[in-house]
Amino acid sequence: MEIDKDKVVTQEDTGEQPPIDQVESRVEAEMQRMEGNAKERVGQGLQDGALEQEGRNIKRDAERKLDDEKQ
Repeated sequence: MEIDKDKVVTQEDTGEQPPIDQVESRVEAEMQRMEGNAKERVGQGLQDGALEQEGRNIKRDAERKLDDEKQ
């Protein structure tokens, strides 16, 4: 039995990301969320409001990326 190459639909044709790329972007977003959490906690410990706010912003962006990945 042969595969009819005219009937094969690739991920490139459908615009779907390969599974490895899907995982990679989630891992990057998780790492970014952890970085934001760490900066926020260091900012709290040092009583540095700017660093704390930067950490919150990084964490919020990462959570937004993770939410987008789920949809």
